[in-house]
Amino acid sequence: MPSALGYKRYMCLRSLMLRGERRRSSVDRKRGYSLLEILIVLSIIALIAALVGPRLFAQLDKSKVVAAHVQMKSIKSALETMRLDINRYPTQEEGLQLLTRSTGEQATNWSGPYLSGAVPKDPWGRDYTYIPPTTEKPEPTIKTLGADGKPGGTGNDADIEE
Repeated sequence: MPSALGYKRYMCLRSLMLRGERRRSSVDRKRGYSLLEILIVLSIIALIAALVGPRLFAQLDKSKVVAAHVQMKSIKSALETMRLDINRYPTQEEGLQLLTRSTGEQATNWSGPYLSGAVPKDPWGRDYTYIPPTTEKPEPTIKTLGADGKPGGTGNDADIEE
């Protein structure tokens, strides 16, 4: 009988060892991703980017237009404050630079700088256009040519004026 008991014990131990090997091999398979799984995930990411990307770029263009309006209002406010100090708006020659540094003739009443730092550029990296007041229009005009940098246009390319 001891031989039959020894055989059973041997078979039991062998069975346990084989199960452990099977478990290890299935765990080894789950440690990494297959090429197919990676390609599927990349395809899903590309699909989402293709659907969402254009909407994000449209929002970026809209935000530049809004930023231009905000900057122009800030510049106009600074012009009003300066006008109260020196009793006039800048001339075409002085332009918006008078907001940040004085010329000799305003030294007594000029209390600037009226903008912190330099005069900002528009969101597309160009200078704002300053148009001094005229008899028809008693307030100055601040203008930018929009995204395309050309007069006229529609949508994001339209001229923006305050």
